[in-house]
Amino acid sequence: MDNLNNVTHFNEKMRIRTKQFAIRIYKTLNAVWLNDMSRVPARQLLRCSSSVAANFRSAARGRSAAEFYSKVCIVAEECDESVFWIEFMTETEILSQDETKEIHKEAAELLCIFPTIKRKLRLKKESQ
Repeated sequence: MDNLNNVTHFNEKMRIRTKQFAIRIYKTLNAVWLNDMSRVPARQLLRCSSSVAANFRSAARGRSAAEFYSKVCIVAEECDESVFWIEFMTETEILSQDETKEIHKEAAELLCIFPTIKRKLRLKKESQ
């Protein structure tokens, strides 16, 4: 497989993975009863997790390397925010550890992937 096919394949896998992440968050939040107070962090988590998916989708369709880099930066920030809200909702007992175990694991993995992509792109740009 040449480099372009590798990138295309990776982007497709990550589009699916980030969308599934957002869907899992939605389903987790939809399955629990939320009061007025707990709806605020739930909405924040839903917003940032869906932003991970939407912005990666946009990045993969980017017209230039600069546009891809810019969107990947947003994705990395939104992943970090997702981790925060998952931890917040667990520590405040809005969600149980059982409810957040898998989504936290996925958020943490995504949080490793996107900053690494960002760093590699920055290094590649600096070396040119």
